[in-house]
Amino acid sequence: MDAKVKVGSDPEGNVVVRSKNNPVYGYIRVEQNRMVVDGTGFARRLPLSALIPGKVSDLAAFGWEAGQEIEGRVVVKESLQPFNRKSPERDYKVAGKSGIVCTVDGAPIYRKHIYVLAGNADDTSIDHTNGDDITEAYALAKLSDDSSDTDFTL
Repeated sequence: MDAKVKVGSDPEGNVVVRSKNNPVYGYIRVEQNRMVVDGTGFARRLPLSALIPGKVSDLAAFGWEAGQEIEGRVVVKESLQPFNRKSPERDYKVAGKSGIVCTVDGAPIYRKHIYVLAGNADDTSIDHTNGDDITEAYALAKLSDDSSDTDFTL
């Protein structure tokens, strides 16, 4: 059902991308097209990507090439604890194009894509409790889109 995980590269073709802040560290980007079913039961195929961070020397030891198919899976991991304590807002779970952060009783949900070697690993998700706020934001956005409609009948 899911496509194989593929190794990505930066615009210059580098598989291992060095950190701008510390050249000892870097990451490899991997991508996978996955079939996902959302909380309402709606199914769709989505491209998911994840970064594999590490020391450049360790990452290079994988010997991976751009476009190479590898075992494993890109999984979605959600948490009520931030993945990055210095910049927690980087991993907020945002409701589509609404810009609203999904929350549980006011606490933000954090979402990240992670590469795992286990091909049968499952996603972890957390149901949000601010659905009314999200619905209202989409309704307001639709109203503002409709108000700019200049369809006239003569």
